[in-house]
Amino acid sequence: YYIKRFEDETNLRCLLLLDDSRSMNFGSRGYSKSEYARTLAATLGFFLNTQRDAVGLAKFASEIDDYIPPRYRVGHLRRILVSLERPAEGASTHLSKPLEQIAERLDKRGILVLISDLLAPLETLEISLGSLAARGQEVIVFHVLDPEELRFEFTAPEMFEDLESRDRLYVDPTTVRGEYLKRFGKHLEAVEAICARLGLTYHRMP
Repeated sequence: YYIKRFEDETNLRCLLLLDDSRSMNFGSRGYSKSEYARTLAATLGFFLNTQRDAVGLAKFASEIDDYIPPRYRVGHLRRILVSLERPAEGASTHLSKPLEQIAERLDKRGILVLISDLLAPLETLEISLGSLAARGQEVIVFHVLDPEELRFEFTAPEMFEDLESRDRLYVDPTTVRGEYLKRFGKHLEAVEAICARLGLTYHRMP
């Protein structure tokens, strides 16, 4: 009798799911959340491609706008980078429909990397992410937020505009800061709790 041992290298399949909604265009540090997120996606794509792993990209707002399936071949990374060069153009953010569309397309196990500010209702997020995890996907969430969204350090009364709906509201930051931070804090806690319950990897990226 003989015992044979060998070491096998398996190829990873990874899909980068990038929020392409207009809320990602906000930025207070000389660059927007969208630029930060696209740079993060490009960096992950580059490293995966260097390891000869299959990497793909899906951009979404209310639904999937651009889909490049995970592959490893000559020129595939360039196709992804060209798509990432285009700025966020989608309107409102909806998380459930894009995640459902992705769940229907992924027929093999792999890693799904969600990059978003997650500024959307969370009622159906747990069901959608849970469906992906149940299909054998390892889900990693990169929660990209601007420091001003986290701290709300505006001081002078100003006209605030919703980047997605274009609604405008005159606000005195000193009178609403406490309530804003309370509500935003609850939103962040809810996102982290959803990821914890599903066993997903969560990273907040200010």
